[in-house]
Amino acid sequence: MKAHNTCINQCGAVVVTWQPDIETLAALLTDLTAQGCDVVVVDNGSDNAAQVKALVDSLAPEASMIPWQQNRGLSVAMNAGLQYLRENQYEFVFLFDQDSRLTDGFCESMLQAWYRACDVSSQPVGAVGPRLQDPGTGRRTPFRLFRLGRRSDCAMATADDLFEADFLISSGSLMSLSAVAAIGPMKDDYFIDNIDLEWCFRAKAKGYALVGTDAAILLHSIGEPSRNPLVRAGVMVRHSPARSYYSTRNRLHLYRQSYAPVAWKLRDCFRFVLKTAWLVLFSPQRGEYAAQIRRGIKDAGSLND
Repeated sequence: MKAHNTCINQCGAVVVTWQPDIETLAALLTDLTAQGCDVVVVDNGSDNAAQVKALVDSLAPEASMIPWQQNRGLSVAMNAGLQYLRENQYEFVFLFDQDSRLTDGFCESMLQAWYRACDVSSQPVGAVGPRLQDPGTGRRTPFRLFRLGRRSDCAMATADDLFEADFLISSGSLMSLSAVAAIGPMKDDYFIDNIDLEWCFRAKAKGYALVGTDAAILLHSIGEPSRNPLVRAGVMVRHSPARSYYSTRNRLHLYRQSYAPVAWKLRDCFRFVLKTAWLVLFSPQRGEYAAQIRRGIKDAGSLND
């Protein structure tokens, strides 16, 4: 991997893959390298790892790959990519899910938003996140604030396209590696689900600002399609029964953490009860969901604080 003589030559991207759709992944990697951003792919033991490697090799030296024989989890893979970029002396890192899609000028717009956020923020900036738009429905995800009496999409002073945030979805987020070093890596034993939430809460507790921006749009779907009215209304996200295990276990662990906002705990606890009731009462897979949720509740105490 090499740096380029462009305005974003200090940026690298981490893309974690597991059983990716090669065509979708190719579009993301091609767009990243075309926009001047080097990329490291961390593959979590995909069955089609040979195809992933062939794709990465076709984009070398701007793209590199860390191949693993087994699935070590999203958080461990993110940390491996972050460490790789740190060792190669990059200043900034983008994190991407394998199925996200860039819009024109995404990387440059995000970097400019970073510098503007640093200018207007009274705190050091830990991460800047793009506006996420569902490619199917066109719905845009708000920038969340978990504070009593505060609403989402609260614009920062003197910058109407920058927003205060207590949480940024990892895909598309731009971070400085110096901030990551100070805040700490992703929590390895979360494996998947709530990884970005936990890191953001830790960043806020350590005095770092999180900033959302409308200057860049990322095409990204959250969860899986469903006819569930709670999913359609944005109250809950649909995942498989196996994912419900990690979601349950990790959120219960996060409830115990002093750096997690009380307002988020109250709100999320209500959503968790509502979602659990719906899944175990009305889902065609209610038996599987019930078993995985019970496992998650049981194992939440085994995670390290």
